[in-house]
Amino acid sequence: EDPSGTNMLTAGVILAIMILPTMAAISRDVLMAIPKELRSASMALGGTRWETIFRVLLPSGFSGIVSAAMLALGRALGETMAVTMVIGNSAQISASLLDPAYTIPSVLANEFAEAEPGLHIGALSYLALILFGLTLTVNIGAVLLVKWVGRKNK
Repeated sequence: EDPSGTNMLTAGVILAIMILPTMAAISRDVLMAIPKELRSASMALGGTRWETIFRVLLPSGFSGIVSAAMLALGRALGETMAVTMVIGNSAQISASLLDPAYTIPSVLANEFAEAEPGLHIGALSYLALILFGLTLTVNIGAVLLVKWVGRKNK
């Protein structure tokens, strides 16, 4: 375990705290956009408040909530400075979540300014391309997932 307390687990918790407001705000907007008639109809048929939430509101807004989660995931993937400050910046690969690590955005932020022309800049450029590809893949996957969930719920 890293004695300084900086590790992947800490970075994960910080990212979760950072993306929670984004996900909560978008999810709330999605749930508020559901027509009031659906709530009223559920209550008129004798449904309790919790039955209305779990059997009417959440299924109706599920694709929007999934979209909120994917947007939050995209934000977390691109987060650089918060993770760079706490993750430990160790280039050693470890299977433990309690060991220091290095993320692609951290490598780019820490090394690009002092990179030597040639191979080092090329390697960092390829890392940036990999990060772009990963983010693009997650965003395309999110769009497909939202469309699939939206079709499934109709």
